[in-house]
Amino acid sequence: MTHIDGLRFEGVRLTAGDFALEAIDFHVPSGAYAIFTGPTGSGKTTILESTCGLREIDAGTIGLDERRIDRLAPAERRIGYVPQDGALFPTMTGRAQIRLPLEIRGVRSSEADRRVDELAELVDIVHLLERRPDGYSGGERQRVAIARAIAWKPELLLMDEPIGALDEVMRDRVIAALKAVHEHAGVTTIHVTHDPRDVTDLATHRLRLEGGKVIAC
Repeated sequence: MTHIDGLRFEGVRLTAGDFALEAIDFHVPSGAYAIFTGPTGSGKTTILESTCGLREIDAGTIGLDERRIDRLAPAERRIGYVPQDGALFPTMTGRAQIRLPLEIRGVRSSEADRRVDELAELVDIVHLLERRPDGYSGGERQRVAIARAIAWKPELLLMDEPIGALDEVMRDRVIAALKAVHEHAGVTTIHVTHDPRDVTDLATHRLRLEGGKVIAC
């Protein structure tokens, strides 16, 4: 595999039951905010899952900066992932949600607290730190999930429809949080969506999956 900064798929084959994608090739440059569009059922989520290690590939290679990652365990890939529902733990406060990946990686308590407070300010969730998810709105859940995903400073952030089910007010707040995160952290990002407004509001790069091929738009 030739070294190219960012995320790259080269000749990747993926299967999920009767569904298959053949010879997927694309590149997202380091530091880009890539919006990934395509018809429902075309395989966008499958590509995200294979990138972060939740689904094995059948052939080809996946690289992230100088590393080939498709042979690594999910925890070794340095990828933050926000699934469609945010996947927050129902019994944990916002502070505990964001702190968890730092604790798992052995970050000192005082440093973890500083990082949580920094991110809470960045994405406007200070008021949620001592509350549990059953008291959150949809947009608040997503902002906590995004903060948790980037708490340990991953090299790549993957998000599956992070704004899809929100009303206009909550959508605007999550858009603002995503812009702040990207400007602050500069993390390479792939954001799956069906909403063309997300492209206008956020994208530096655009990819479309259609007919089993990824097209740079």
